[in-house]
Amino acid sequence: MSVEAGDLVVRKSYGRDIMFRVTAIRGGEAELLGEELRLAADAPLEDLEKVEEGERRKRKKAARQKEEDCYRLFRQEARKIRAQSEYEATSGYQSESDFFELPGRVLHIDGDANYLERCERVYERAGIPVYGVHTAEEKMADEMPSLLEMVRPSIVVITGHDAYWPAKGETNDLKAYRNSKNFGRAVRAARNVVPQMDELIIFAGACQSYFEHLLKAGANFASAPERINIHALDPVYIAARISFTPFMERVKLHELLRNTPSGEGGLGGIDTKGVLRRGLPAAKAVGPNYRLHLK
Repeated sequence: MSVEAGDLVVRKSYGRDIMFRVTAIRGGEAELLGEELRLAADAPLEDLEKVEEGERRKRKKAARQKEEDCYRLFRQEARKIRAQSEYEATSGYQSESDFFELPGRVLHIDGDANYLERCERVYERAGIPVYGVHTAEEKMADEMPSLLEMVRPSIVVITGHDAYWPAKGETNDLKAYRNSKNFGRAVRAARNVVPQMDELIIFAGACQSYFEHLLKAGANFASAPERINIHALDPVYIAARISFTPFMERVKLHELLRNTPSGEGGLGGIDTKGVLRRGLPAAKAVGPNYRLHLK
């Protein structure tokens, strides 16, 4: 059975562990992008096996369940954060008052259009204002200044696909990574516009990315400390937690990283403030980005 661009496949030599989509075929090699993981890979055609419809549905169902679990966990933690800080929003007033919340706006730049669409659905379900952009990883840095000027985000997510190739160098060799250099350039382009780490929160990276390089470039959070694969929704989880953490509080790093789909091996970061702002009275809040809380 011949393999063509657009087919869903698995690699026999890796135990059929990850489902990929074939993006191109050159000679006897296929270029692959992960369907559920932000991983890029190449493989000889003879190592590939098409995914049958039944298997595809099974894997998609499992992926949807993981997406739902991620969303549910986020909602639980958002309620916990809100319960802990609601008193601060109304203290000092003679009576309980209605108030409104203004979550941080997210600029999500993604090298994969399918993942971008999935991420946008989760942002929207969570009530987080988001502006999504699909562009190739190598173009992200060039587009960054104009996007920041147009969107004025509190949080920027820079992601897509990446891979570490041991045959091309050690883990501290930037040339051994598919897109870590491009992600790093995009981070630096953002920091040239907004240098302050708490004025613009940046997540950068994908599967197996050069974690240390991305932090040095200026990211608050990045992947992947242990060069493992990360889930498609890991960047969303990080951005969502920051968006709903009040700006007077710091994000609890250990709790945040532990609860992501990939865990601390896949993601890391530095002390960072939240970006949520609350206001009174609720009657004065207008527009789609405001969330009302009525007593």
